[in-house]
Amino acid sequence: MQLRKDSGVLKWVLIILCVVFLAVMLLLPLVYIVITALREGIGTYIAAITDQYARKAALLTIEATVWAVVINTLFGLCAAWCLTKFAFRGKKVLSTFIDLPVTVSPIIAGLIYVLTFGRQSPLYPILDQAGIQIIFAVPGIVLATIFVTFPFISRELIPVLNAQGTDEEEAAALMGAGTFTIFRKVTLPHIKWALLYGVVLCTARAMGEFGAVSVLSGHLRGKTNTLPLYVELLYQGYDFTGAFAASSLLVIMAIIILVLRCWLEHKGDKANDIR
Repeated sequence: MQLRKDSGVLKWVLIILCVVFLAVMLLLPLVYIVITALREGIGTYIAAITDQYARKAALLTIEATVWAVVINTLFGLCAAWCLTKFAFRGKKVLSTFIDLPVTVSPIIAGLIYVLTFGRQSPLYPILDQAGIQIIFAVPGIVLATIFVTFPFISRELIPVLNAQGTDEEEAAALMGAGTFTIFRKVTLPHIKWALLYGVVLCTARAMGEFGAVSVLSGHLRGKTNTLPLYVELLYQGYDFTGAFAASSLLVIMAIIILVLRCWLEHKGDKANDIR
């Protein structure tokens, strides 16, 4: 596709609109977070981000994110492979269910899990007898994070697998290659950049999840508070410096993920150009 290189008024109007919008909606809030976090000095800032509750919130955020990314990567690969390489009845229904977390409010997702695993659920006596606690515990936070993020990887892979087709895989099968050999040698090299890109998006979404986690966590300080919940707790307690200091940790993580995303896009574009 040819890009327009003219220097007409429309181009500069669009550029100015984009720059102004990004400055107001993105850059100014980020600058304000940094200024407020450092308002009382670097010593207060360091004390705020190294507080035991801040550290526990950060560790829990990382733990929930890792679990969500690992499980959703496995699910995303299986779902994308299933939907693009096999024909079966109910295929569109399965595809619709994969998109469900995008359309359902995270608050509703949290309430669904409360109803499914809470005290009023038929499953609760079984879980209680087995010593498994989901609501107001770490497993509930992990489940909520998985739910809100599981479409991200599969939806990155499905268009790539559809574009790839099945010719190379069928040729490998005719030459005697097994299913997993075909996946490892033929399919995976074509989707690796889309897979990594999906992992990055899933990580970013998992780290910032608030709604579903808020419903399931119980807001137990030092036990079930992730960083977004910890920020809310400090802000409601009028500890603005601490709240913005904790927010800065999320900003740092987001910047790291943004850099990874840009790098993956660059590597993916280079790989496509080579092919």
